[in-house]
Amino acid sequence: MSSSPSSSVVEARKALANRLVVIRKDAGLTGEELSARCGWHPAKTSRIQSGKSAPSEDDLRAWCTACDAEEQLPDVIATARAVESMYTEWRRMEHAGLRAAQESVGTLYQRTEVFRVYASRVIPGMVQTTDYTAAVLRSIQRDRVPVDDVEEAVAARLDRQRMLFSGRHRLGLLVEEYVLRAAVCDARTMADQLDHLITAAASPFVSLGVIPTGCHRSQLPVEDFYMFDEAEVAVELTSGYLRITRPHEIADYLRTYTALAGMAVYGTKARQVITSAVDALG
Repeated sequence: MSSSPSSSVVEARKALANRLVVIRKDAGLTGEELSARCGWHPAKTSRIQSGKSAPSEDDLRAWCTACDAEEQLPDVIATARAVESMYTEWRRMEHAGLRAAQESVGTLYQRTEVFRVYASRVIPGMVQTTDYTAAVLRSIQRDRVPVDDVEEAVAARLDRQRMLFSGRHRLGLLVEEYVLRAAVCDARTMADQLDHLITAAASPFVSLGVIPTGCHRSQLPVEDFYMFDEAEVAVELTSGYLRITRPHEIADYLRTYTALAGMAVYGTKARQVITSAVDALG
């Protein structure tokens, strides 16, 4: 990807800001006149119009009322809610624990027919073993979640995993070789996980590609992402969870997935890479 995934949120906020500018201009108001009608400082209007400050729903009501554009308010509020739902900080998503975060995507997983997943850090959750999942979630919990509900979160993820192998879904998984060797668990757990990965790859519903380490690759590693059909992309950032629904951005991720898939090995060659990682555990 040529730009930071968080840039999509910035662009969406600017698009909302531009729309508010148009509403103001259509009403024949200057920024200072609108500020006076809304009862706030002109600097606030400037921040909203530049996209530097996200307006609250009360701000949007005041704006549209000041511009005699109440008929646009429902759509403007809906747009603002969509923008804010694009990005969620982990601390906000996980404030009540990890189980809720696992369960929050259940409906999205159920309605998706084709998953395309790229993993550069850990084995994708949909093909994790119980012990590997526990190790990953425990690492997250220690790092940033005050509530310890790891056991419940593991159970929620495994329930979702069983649903994925019902035969109604297709999984396209791309895994960097680094992931096979960067364990967040003990050697035995990692070996079991890699064996399970080989087993999962044999499913008729799964296509597993491993991208070998080496030089002269045509596509650099990117952030982990999950594509849900061609309707939505979820990107896991260090600071939070990014939800992408704009068609041209989804197309960017689809092209990136296709480029990465072209560098991967499959079938026997993929098993050989995985087996080599198992052997390296000793």
